[in-house]
Amino acid sequence: MTDRPDAIEAFADHVVSTPFDAIPAEAIAAAKVFLLDSLGVGLAGTRAPYVDEWIAGYRAATPGSGGRIWGIGGSLPTPAAAAVNGFLIHNSEFDCVHEAAVLHPMATLLPAVLAEAEARAGRGAAIDGRALLRALVLGVDVSTSIGNAVTTGLKFFRPATAGGFGGVAAIAAVAGFDQRRLLDAFGLYYAQAGGTMQAHTEGLALLAMQAGFCSRNAVVAALMAEQGIAGTRGTLEGPFGFLRVMEDGYDRDALVDGLGKIWRITEVAHKPFPSGRATHGLIDAVSGLQGEHGFTADAVERIDASVPPLTQRLIGRPVADGMKANYARLSGPYTAARMLVAGKLDLDDFSDAALADAATLDLGARVSVTVDKNPDPNAFAPVSVAIVLKDGRRLERTVGTVYGNPAKPMAREAHLAKFRRNFAHARGNLLPENADKLISLIDQLESLNDVRVLLDMMVAA
Repeated sequence: MTDRPDAIEAFADHVVSTPFDAIPAEAIAAAKVFLLDSLGVGLAGTRAPYVDEWIAGYRAATPGSGGRIWGIGGSLPTPAAAAVNGFLIHNSEFDCVHEAAVLHPMATLLPAVLAEAEARAGRGAAIDGRALLRALVLGVDVSTSIGNAVTTGLKFFRPATAGGFGGVAAIAAVAGFDQRRLLDAFGLYYAQAGGTMQAHTEGLALLAMQAGFCSRNAVVAALMAEQGIAGTRGTLEGPFGFLRVMEDGYDRDALVDGLGKIWRITEVAHKPFPSGRATHGLIDAVSGLQGEHGFTADAVERIDASVPPLTQRLIGRPVADGMKANYARLSGPYTAARMLVAGKLDLDDFSDAALADAATLDLGARVSVTVDKNPDPNAFAPVSVAIVLKDGRRLERTVGTVYGNPAKPMAREAHLAKFRRNFAHARGNLLPENADKLISLIDQLESLNDVRVLLDMMVAA
């Protein structure tokens, strides 16, 4: 132990003292990209399993109105709306990710801050576009800096647990919290933080629901802090702080030294495919080899992938008869086989029909995912793949930077196409022209006086 302040103070200072004009243009541009992307995947998530049950559970537990449910319509009290929309964002495994932090920053942050923005506007304090952009950038800084500093593997479900700190930061940014109130809110959130990797291991929809739980808890923490309730002060580094209980090891310098210098939202990666990010290196490799050599799926004898330990842990699960979409989205063998059989991997490739497809299951059973010697417990890449064809040829490729990473980005046309597909996939009776209206509104977000207009585009006519 040392006499230095807990790192949570540095995060509070960063959020409270950083004005919009101090944020560089590239960070603002990235915030717009991932705001649009996250709204789109949230709309697509309305068709996932358990959505109706999730909403019904909250309506029974916390009846009332407040924040709107994306795509489907209707409303729930602000914390419950954050929970529902957080589940919608993450339930298709299509939302953006900070690879080094192993964290999906927008799944917890965005539903919390938009639900709170609706509530505050209803009380006469509308949140404008500049305020929302500032909140997104600073919230992502907080959650991903925490995750990025961890030097040990996943113990709890970090996108939920660390992600909630980003939600608190974003609400504090739009609400104008001072440092004391924000420190209280961080501590009050930590007292509620939770999320188990067991849900991942079992392939349950509960995994994405945990992002919703922590989005809800971020809202509750901010509301309680506004009532003057004190939160912990050793929130991250105290003897029972987050980094000592919910993680096993971290680099203190990496935790705080980048604040105000490295804008973490510029490091966030797109997910081109609706599957766990750890599957993407494998998908990238097999699709690249197929495109280069022109073979068909039925020409493949087997596929051998050598991947970092985290990647194998997350996506090494085999294909199985009767598997559900939540399981299959996190199966490297299924996603690689489906990419070769269908020539793509999109939302409909996790339908019941696709999951039962005999050719996909047959090929998937011949995909092996083994651990390489990578010493980094949080690495997704490099991924090395060998495809052995029935004619005896052995085709090999190593992917060091996975498609969607800022170093290998999706072009604007590709990310807009993804958004439009997701918008069209929404369950609600949305006006088709609202997709382009949302794109335009977010492109010009600095001039928007009330961010509720974004949500107006996302509910049934």
